[in-house]
Amino acid sequence: MNNEEILQNSRAKSAYDYFFEGYNCTQAIAMAFQDIIPIEQGLMLRMVSSFGGGMGRLREVCGAVSGMFFVAGVLYGYDGPKDVEGKKMHYARIQELARRFREMNGAIVCRELLGLDHKSDAPVPETRTKEYYEKRPCPMMIATAAYILDEYIREQEA
Repeated sequence: MNNEEILQNSRAKSAYDYFFEGYNCTQAIAMAFQDIIPIEQGLMLRMVSSFGGGMGRLREVCGAVSGMFFVAGVLYGYDGPKDVEGKKMHYARIQELARRFREMNGAIVCRELLGLDHKSDAPVPETRTKEYYEKRPCPMMIATAAYILDEYIREQEA
């Protein structure tokens, strides 16, 4: 699947556009699915704000992947420590989403996707300029994550 095909998906395009508005990668995913998330927008954005840049620019799990996991948790997660079957099913779901993202992008770790050889960056985010966007794969990682999640949700509804 190529980038043009991915961006034909409305949620993928929304997530992509939200990133260009300045939302971090996780926030962009959450915003693209806000219509099905029963959480007030400001609270939701604060809840996921820590996960951008691979978790606070630590360059660990990609923020777009964390966004997929957040939305999946809201929609399908388990809510009790004794729900062993629910936990098992949810972890299988999360692993499936990660598998799909890895299959399309080669990794789920921010620094690997960015081609970095170090684990964390300074906590100060880079200024979002034309050059910033041109040198990063992030917009398409975000679109891909939203596409994967949207397809997954459609499969669950079928």
